[in-house]
Amino acid sequence: MKRIDLNCDLGESFGAWRMGDDDALLALVSSANIACGFHAGDPSIMRRTVDQAVRHGVAIGAHVSLPDLQGFGRREMHVGADEVEAMTLYQLGALHAFAQAAGTRLAHVKPHGALYNMAARDRALADAIARAVRAFDPRLRLFGLAGSALIDAARALELPVAAEAFADRRYLADGSLQSRREAGAVLDDAELATAQAIGIARDGMVQAANGQALTLSADTLCLHGDGAHAVTLARQLRAALEAAGLRIAAPGAA
Repeated sequence: MKRIDLNCDLGESFGAWRMGDDDALLALVSSANIACGFHAGDPSIMRRTVDQAVRHGVAIGAHVSLPDLQGFGRREMHVGADEVEAMTLYQLGALHAFAQAAGTRLAHVKPHGALYNMAARDRALADAIARAVRAFDPRLRLFGLAGSALIDAARALELPVAAEAFADRRYLADGSLQSRREAGAVLDDAELATAQAIGIARDGMVQAANGQALTLSADTLCLHGDGAHAVTLARQLRAALEAAGLRIAAPGAA
């Protein structure tokens, strides 16, 4: 049976401020990308989210970011490769502590927001993230945009990878994601997002914003946990994928 991973960005609350319904989403996805305190999350949130993921049997990943709480990690910053390598290691170590305390281990790493997009096109930054992951634990799987510099950097260091695609983001003709600053970049319609996900997971195809059909091979599909209808979309998407004959499982799972 063909399989696909469903991953979701979680643990993005902070202090008294709450974002998303993590517990409901964890019942529907197979991998959780947990914020490590740089763009969202705090020690209590990190610990709670790890514990919830363990309870649901969901693979745990570090959602590493630029240090930008106010901008939610979505603003690009001028950072060097050495800085990116160090901040990636720092965040991995933080989440690892909670995973170890919960009797489990990290399974993957996925950059967040601006760092994700920067590493998708900048090989030096991609190499820095890959080096940090390999230095911390070469068993960790690196999630990155399908066809991007981050996937190439991980493979060059012989790290396991998961090529990622998005159910709820519009693609450009070159395979990159349309900027969130542009209208229509996020697919808020659950039917459209579900159709796009099925096309990617089952057929290896996606329609770009200009109407062009693109070939897109992906191991994992991302769902954003911060949307108003995130749980509804996740439930509908999982049901549709399973109805299309796909098994939902984390990369590397038995």
